[in-house]
Amino acid sequence: MFTVEVRDHIMIAHSFRGAVFGPAQALHGATFVVDAAFIAETLDDNGIVIDIGRAHDALRAVLSPLNYRNLDDIPEFKGKNTTTEFLTKHIHDSLAKAARADELGRNGRKLKAIRVSISESHVARAHYEAPLW
Repeated sequence: MFTVEVRDHIMIAHSFRGAVFGPAQALHGATFVVDAAFIAETLDDNGIVIDIGRAHDALRAVLSPLNYRNLDDIPEFKGKNTTTEFLTKHIHDSLAKAARADELGRNGRKLKAIRVSISESHVARAHYEAPLW
């Protein structure tokens, strides 16, 4: 498998519901490093998995509405704990739409999967990976 990975980051605030979260039930901030990996079995005629510039633009477009926001205030997240794991799937699903719409410089049907990783610190990170088709 071939993989191209791009990286960006977001700064957010949020809170959680549930005793399991202890002090994180209170409003707190986080800076997340977000990696998006695009996976294909083969390279295209240009020798690429996807266009790295377009992949980075797509990731930036997905993250932009979250950056410098209190995630508790975003209507589509209402009533949800915006955990790192939750956010990996949210970002994945948005990037998958771009891939399926052939917006990454390659026929999306040629991509096998996307993996999103979010590092919430230097010692903790979450991943979500799923096939595109």
